[in-house]
Amino acid sequence: MNFEGLDPGLAEYAPAMHSALDPVLDAHLNPSLLQNVELDPEGVALEALPVQESVHIMEGVYSELHSVVAEVGVPVSVSHFDLHEEMLWVGSHGGHATSFFGPTLERYSSFQVNGSDDIRQIQSLENGILFLTKNNLKYMARGGLIIFDYLLDESEDMHSLLLTDSSTLLIGGLQNHILEIDLNTVQETQKYTVETPGVTIMRQTNRFFFCGHTSGKVSLRDLRTFKVEHEFDAFSGSLSDFDVHGNLLATCGFSSRLTGLACDRFLKVYDLRMMRAITPLQVHVDPAFLRFIPTYTSRLAIISQSGQCQFCEPTGLANPADIFHVNPVGPLLMTFDVSASKQALAFGDSEGCVHLWTDSPEPSFNPYSRETEFALPCLVDSLPPLDWSQDLLPLSLIPVPLTTDTLLSDWPAANSAPAPRRAPPVDAEILRTMKKVGFIGYAPNPRTRLRNQIPYRLKESDSEFDSFSQVTESPIGREEEPHLHMVSKKYRKVTIKYSKLGLEDFDFKHYNKTLFAGLEPHIPNAYCNCMIQVLYFLEPVRCLIQNHLCQKEFCLACELGFLFHMLDLSRGDPCQGSNFLRAFRTIPEASALGLILADSDEASGKGNLARLIQRWNRFILTQLHQDLQELEVPQAYRGAGGSSFCSSGDSVIGQLFSCEMENCSLCRCGSETVRASSTLLFTLSYPEGSNSDKTGKNCDFAQVLKRSICLEQNTQAWCDNCEKYQPTIQTRNIRHLPDILVINCEVNSLKEADFWRMQAEVAFKMAIKKHSGEISKNKEFALADWKELGSPEGMLMCPSIEELKNVWLPFSIQMKMTKNKGLDVCNWTDGDEMQWGPARAEEEHGVYVYDLMATVVHILDSRTGGSLVAHIKVGETYHQRKEGVTHQQWYLFNDFLIEPIDKHEAVQFDMNWKVPAILYYIKRNLNSKYNLNIKNPIEASVLLAEASLARKQRKTHTTFIPLMLNEMPQVGDLVGLDAEFVTLNEEEAELRSDGTKSTIKPSQMSVARITCVRGQGPNEGIPFIDDYISTQEQVVDYLTQYSGIKPGDLDAKISSKHLTTLKSTYLKLRFLIDIGVKFVGHGLQKDFRVINLMVPKDQVLDTVYLFHMPRKRMISLRFLAWYFLDLKIQGETHDSIEDARTALQLYRKYLELSKNGTEPESFHKVLKSLYEKGRKMDWKVPEPEGQTSPKNAAVFSSVLAL
Repeated sequence: MNFEGLDPGLAEYAPAMHSALDPVLDAHLNPSLLQNVELDPEGVALEALPVQESVHIMEGVYSELHSVVAEVGVPVSVSHFDLHEEMLWVGSHGGHATSFFGPTLERYSSFQVNGSDDIRQIQSLENGILFLTKNNLKYMARGGLIIFDYLLDESEDMHSLLLTDSSTLLIGGLQNHILEIDLNTVQETQKYTVETPGVTIMRQTNRFFFCGHTSGKVSLRDLRTFKVEHEFDAFSGSLSDFDVHGNLLATCGFSSRLTGLACDRFLKVYDLRMMRAITPLQVHVDPAFLRFIPTYTSRLAIISQSGQCQFCEPTGLANPADIFHVNPVGPLLMTFDVSASKQALAFGDSEGCVHLWTDSPEPSFNPYSRETEFALPCLVDSLPPLDWSQDLLPLSLIPVPLTTDTLLSDWPAANSAPAPRRAPPVDAEILRTMKKVGFIGYAPNPRTRLRNQIPYRLKESDSEFDSFSQVTESPIGREEEPHLHMVSKKYRKVTIKYSKLGLEDFDFKHYNKTLFAGLEPHIPNAYCNCMIQVLYFLEPVRCLIQNHLCQKEFCLACELGFLFHMLDLSRGDPCQGSNFLRAFRTIPEASALGLILADSDEASGKGNLARLIQRWNRFILTQLHQDLQELEVPQAYRGAGGSSFCSSGDSVIGQLFSCEMENCSLCRCGSETVRASSTLLFTLSYPEGSNSDKTGKNCDFAQVLKRSICLEQNTQAWCDNCEKYQPTIQTRNIRHLPDILVINCEVNSLKEADFWRMQAEVAFKMAIKKHSGEISKNKEFALADWKELGSPEGMLMCPSIEELKNVWLPFSIQMKMTKNKGLDVCNWTDGDEMQWGPARAEEEHGVYVYDLMATVVHILDSRTGGSLVAHIKVGETYHQRKEGVTHQQWYLFNDFLIEPIDKHEAVQFDMNWKVPAILYYIKRNLNSKYNLNIKNPIEASVLLAEASLARKQRKTHTTFIPLMLNEMPQVGDLVGLDAEFVTLNEEEAELRSDGTKSTIKPSQMSVARITCVRGQGPNEGIPFIDDYISTQEQVVDYLTQYSGIKPGDLDAKISSKHLTTLKSTYLKLRFLIDIGVKFVGHGLQKDFRVINLMVPKDQVLDTVYLFHMPRKRMISLRFLAWYFLDLKIQGETHDSIEDARTALQLYRKYLELSKNGTEPESFHKVLKSLYEKGRKMDWKVPEPEGQTSPKNAAVFSSVLAL
């Protein structure tokens, strides 16, 4: 480095810049030690630039207080005063960041931000510092720890950032767009296109965003929409800097000359009130930086790169006497910043030096700064030595901090579990020599153990399967730790993060980018979500269930059909099965089978989910079979009719799933009993024997399946011939194969898990040997072999090792009924020919091919209690309806997370964390055998008059008039709707240490009253539905103040209201949706969510959004009614009739003000006036002089007149 051009006062420090290469740094930042020592980022000891003691700082006049070297020879690229602490941050062209504490510029921290790119902007936040480089945004703690590192596209060239609020950031650069980043989720939320590329400077006021462009323009953009409101063409060359204060915008830059760009000594100043330029301000320096420094007046500080600084008023004349000079070590000043208190100025030069100018000897950088945390001093050297050889040495000499908090070693009971001694396995010799008498076994003592003594071991080799399944996994939402065995991220249990807006701002699209609908998991007993999806994607089942409608209040088939209808209508939005699970909880058999979990058991994962979902699978098939067996045409729903699938007494569920069998019992006396039966599913039965017997033995899945279907076992049974219980041999023969083969895997212990793992290893070795041998022997191998293992079609390549691992399950199996009532089963691949005849003649030969359609797996995760997911092969008809394409694809369904997966992933089971539970195989060409037409079973008769469940209801209490036949709604008719709710379970929330509330589980609501009013015709505004919904569940809070529902209103014994079942009212709303009416209401999104309805968006007219401006608060119905209609509603309680009618009147008012939507600009002015009035009145309606409800005057008079 050449030091000849430096200030003579620095010459004595030149040798020190090269002499010491070892870092000299006191980690505790003792001010007395670091007063005269500064370090560059490489740790080189460097004397600070001295400030002469004779320098006198005059109050109110800026003078140099300190100079310090940040990094020797590396230009300073950016400087920034910390907005929260008394610190100055400096970034260099080498990507290094350094912070200095206080006006003495003591070095606080120093760390590398980027290895190659320069730091272009720094922004301080409460918990850390944001650093912007060319294509990287890094958030780091003040000590240097990385909080997040957000990589931008490599083509980006970012130059500026702007913090619009505490969690939103704008980033601009040389490209033609500006990115909006959410700092909470660290995701890009918006991309704004800019017409003039090259945004290098951004500022913000309470009116506009200001964007400075490299072309010399400054654009003013709207705070909400980011649209250009105005644009100033400041300089013909380029823009150097600008600043905004009050109503003034000051800019400096370069103008085009014949010889190129020249620094313009005229500052362009603009009045933001009139949006025009005022007299340019001529200055006496070449302006490169400028800032408003408002103290008593709106002073401007103009700085040149050569170090000249001039203060002047933006609307006055510049005085040459106001110029002072900064003495940079390098030839150029590279950066300039002003502290928030306006008491300090910071300059950075091209040689890595930082100069601090202040207007007082002891300045503060911020008006109110918090205390800065420093490293604690080391106390090791001050402690006396301890001789551990002395037995009488008092341990009290070891200093222990005095604390009232719980010690780390004091483990809470929730985190520590007892480890009971497990019973050891029975000796193999005892089992070999045992003789059974009835169910009691006798064997001689082998004398292999001491009497009454058992070795104490905590971990046994045959421990329960659930004990070894607790794999280690990182917390949800955090990055994976490479040294831990991880559950794949998409298989982890997904949870909904609730905010103060509930679910409205939760990004479900992040988890599901398909058009299929997920299911929400927060409802009690939602563990069955994966099985609901499996049943939905079985096309015959879906059509059958949606065609069903009966009179039972709690019919699982009806509720499942309603849920399937919602899944059909959804375009990627999640649905919830609240009504289905509500009916499920009322079934006595479900409770008897232990299928209804308590909330605490479900949250903690105490239940064995694998066993639970297999029992649920058997229960739902049996229940649907029973619900669909009845052939009576329901009287209440005359449109239900019968199923379009069959007319016989047996249900279609029986035709699809039922397998007819012969059970033979052979007694040792020779008596044989044969009886016929049927089953809807099979349970896998694994080969008996120890693991050592099966080591290395290949056992096809087809063999295990055949053994499970044609089961043979020895058991005690009653013999009519012997007239007593006798040992019998029971065998099972198949008469008829089902169209859908359902298999419960029953992997409930370590023994079954080891069997799956061992067979997968054997299959892996055989596949590797097979394909490696074929490649070496014959290059013209069968392409179908590779298709089976997931190889891309048409590519002669071996499947990857990962695709072959943990695979034992075949994608297809072939089954044949033999003449002697036997069954032959084998694994089958598309490339093989059928072993018993061609494919076209399969029905004639009794040969059937079953294709794997779904697998339900249990995800073992000790931290979340585990979860259930499904792999489903979605057929062509579903893709055709949702996406307009015809193809088949495997998907992972994990509640509301849906993701396409590779074919091989559906059959890969790593038994450490992914255990198979249920398998669904379907016959090939199954859909062609059934009528898949869906006829809507709900007819207009559901809207006609019906009896109330309430015993005490009288006609004088009638609040609605049912529709007449000539009033039946048509497509596009308006219907005013409102609903009221009660609370079944209170919200579960926790209070964080910072005072904010976090919702763990939202309150469970139940609909209590639904009102629909006519939207047109002579009886407009008259209700035709006003149903109170009877509930059998315990109500925690009636919310009378907000709902108007009182205790007893929902009890059929004492209620005087028109009481109905939820199913009855649900059918009325479903009919209105299917017919195509448009619902008008206020806050309908929540209403439909609690009612559990999916309504197309074009059929919803919500006044909460019609009278809403972007990024503004939602306005209550009460305030809108007072402002636009001069009505004072919702006085003491809410009334759904009043609310529904008011929403209809507001919609008419909206059409009137917006001219049927043709004049949005005039309506925008109305909304502005609305929000201004609301802010003035704090959104409160003046108290009425006399409480009169429009309902009392209008509704009952109209009802009595009719």
